[in-house]
Amino acid sequence: MTWGQALAWRMRRQFLEPTGDVSALEVARRLAGVQAQVASSAELAVAIRQATPAPGEVPKALWEERALIKTWAMRGTLHLLPADEAGAYLALCATIRHWERPSWAKAFGATPADMEAIAEAARDALAGGAALTREELNAAIVEETRSAHLAEALSSGWGMLLKPLAWWGVLCYGPSQGQRVTFASPERAVPGWKGLPEVEDAARTVVRAFLGAHGPATPEMFGNWLMRRIPRKKDAQAWFAAAGELATVDVEGVEMFVLPEHLDELLDTDPTRSVRLLGGFDQYVLGAGTSATYLIPAERRPEVSRAAGWISPVVLHEGRVAGVWEAKNGDVLVTPFEDIPAKPLATEVARITPLLSRPSNAP
Repeated sequence: MTWGQALAWRMRRQFLEPTGDVSALEVARRLAGVQAQVASSAELAVAIRQATPAPGEVPKALWEERALIKTWAMRGTLHLLPADEAGAYLALCATIRHWERPSWAKAFGATPADMEAIAEAARDALAGGAALTREELNAAIVEETRSAHLAEALSSGWGMLLKPLAWWGVLCYGPSQGQRVTFASPERAVPGWKGLPEVEDAARTVVRAFLGAHGPATPEMFGNWLMRRIPRKKDAQAWFAAAGELATVDVEGVEMFVLPEHLDELLDTDPTRSVRLLGGFDQYVLGAGTSATYLIPAERRPEVSRAAGWISPVVLHEGRVAGVWEAKNGDVLVTPFEDIPAKPLATEVARITPLLSRPSNAP
């Protein structure tokens, strides 16, 4: 089969063509998480996939229904995950134990023993059930561990010392207090929280979710999505084996995996000629990775993957990235990489524009 077919199938699976009568939870589940490093981008990623998007649905799913959880997950970035499956994603992220490397201790002054002590102090601080601001949590950790030298690293906006705690299921995000983020214990904040499953069980959940949204794919592609790289290729291969029976397809000369129940539909899919606009940090792009030349022309990658990890909003034509766009003064300004049909582009701009003018309900 061709990449044109595979990308058209991914668009269908990801509620891009057509959009779906689906909730924010259903979108997050189907996409294997929604990146939420930029809150407004997460809300847009959900809204553009819904036939009738409802303002405020994402915060409601997070803080009222508790159906979604916001936490650091794949690639060390913030994601919205289905609360009932989040533990599986975190369990796989936790296998990438980079905090045990000497370079980690050198960069942050935190040894593996320090990380264990920080986790225990954070667990105790959050045990009462109340969400704590970053400042409150950091103060409690420093007081409990008597590790004043870690205060600066703990207060970093990048949360490097807190990310492993998220992967261990010790903390997740709570509702913001104005401009200040808060953290809570998933055990206290998420109804029915079951903790982290065994790695093999986690792999079955996550690999199957990934292939259902971003397949066909190889174990290496999965590893790149999970944490940009896997220290040992055999880990990713073992996780695919744990996923159960998988079907294989040849995509332009490369053998890849897909769920058996999706094989017939995938092979019967015709390439698309549609034009779609995606917001920044969209899962359609991140699932493949910006180095995927079947999706993004190699010479155009710097315009999509920009400085400081910024992922541009993109224009899709025939499933591939054909340009980037930005919202400016109420208008959508497109920078095309190739000829994009004018009429479907105008239709898509008209569909997206009202979603950009809605007030943000930052999760």
